[in-house]
Amino acid sequence: MLRNAFEPWHLILIIAVLVLLFGSKKLPDMARGLGRSMRILKAEAKTLKADEPDATPHADPTPHADPTPHADATPRPEAAARH
Repeated sequence: MLRNAFEPWHLILIIAVLVLLFGSKKLPDMARGLGRSMRILKAEAKTLKADEPDATPHADPTPHADPTPHADATPRPEAAARH
């Protein structure tokens, strides 16, 4: 088989550990809950995708100017006193 891949005995070992840890009665409930969660996630993802107005992002070719002046543009009182 492939190196570093799951082999059948790995899966059997994982299933055996899960049955020992959680018991055979809890596993179907856990699988059912996982299935419900996956359905909810899928439905929410579809809703988010449908709510997007445009899936392709468009770039703004003009950069936005900063409306606030920079600190370097304002004169300092110490500099005015020296002149």
